[in-house]
Amino acid sequence: MATVEIINKASEVKVGDANLIVFSETLQKLAETDSDIMVVTSDSRGSGKLVPFGQKYPEQIVEVGIAEQNLVGVATGLAAMGKKSFAVSPACFLTARSLEQIKNDVCYSDNPVKLIGISAGVSYGALGSTHHSLHDYAVLRAINNITIVAPADNFETAEAIKAASELETPVYIRFGKKAMPQNMGNDDFEFGKGRVIKEGSDLTFVATGEGVWPALQAAEKLKEQGIDAAVLSIHTIKPLDTELIEKYAANGQPIITVEEHSVNGGLGEAVASHLFQNGFRNKFKIVGLPDDHTVHGSQIEIFDHYGISEEGLTKTVSEMLKD
Repeated sequence: MATVEIINKASEVKVGDANLIVFSETLQKLAETDSDIMVVTSDSRGSGKLVPFGQKYPEQIVEVGIAEQNLVGVATGLAAMGKKSFAVSPACFLTARSLEQIKNDVCYSDNPVKLIGISAGVSYGALGSTHHSLHDYAVLRAINNITIVAPADNFETAEAIKAASELETPVYIRFGKKAMPQNMGNDDFEFGKGRVIKEGSDLTFVATGEGVWPALQAAEKLKEQGIDAAVLSIHTIKPLDTELIEKYAANGQPIITVEEHSVNGGLGEAVASHLFQNGFRNKFKIVGLPDDHTVHGSQIEIFDHYGISEEGLTKTVSEMLKD
């Protein structure tokens, strides 16, 4: 692999657009030369930032209304006929109401549908638990034959959509609503291969999706205290980049996973399971949403409440290193 420059300071990272906007723009570029690109929405054209796509390519978008099971069914039919179908719906509904269709029509039947979960995690903020998707990693990890992806920045988003368009197996990609960094790492991207955002030797943040940015901010703050933290962006929860995770766990230092998901069944438990079963005994902490009723508030307020922030993660590290 060629030598690459890694951005290792949060202050050097430029904030760009919401990943959802990058998703739409990337899809439009792909559709310019590929008439097989098809988008299916469930009253989610606006929230998915797909109005411009529909205006440019009206023959390549299908609206099914608030009917997520039909959404997956129609997208599956298109995929079975050779189309590159993207099923776009709020993550909370796509992976709950349509779970049977994802399991049987998409994964069991091996149809390469690109399932796009929008407004994921706690993006809906004050709308509360009915609109939060804190279960999607867990339920989809239990289903065979699906790649699960949570891009951390604009670069990972664009690359994930380009890779998904050519993938011949099912994939689920989730996006939040707020503006994200343009690119926190190097220009390498491949499903199943994590990215090193920052090198470090005293502990490792293993983060995914919108949890990567606060992990990098915390790592920079910890540097001021003489603590050198590594930051990994594990954009693909399944298949997990176990080789990279083992490499950073090999020094025996603490591992902290960070995710916008329940602490049950997500990235943290996937990492813990692999490391424990393979003889690693590092201090380990999962930072995510607890097994409880979620507090109301904006995404940032919810992140702050549960410690998915620079301050919260810095405090978690301090407490771990005291023990």
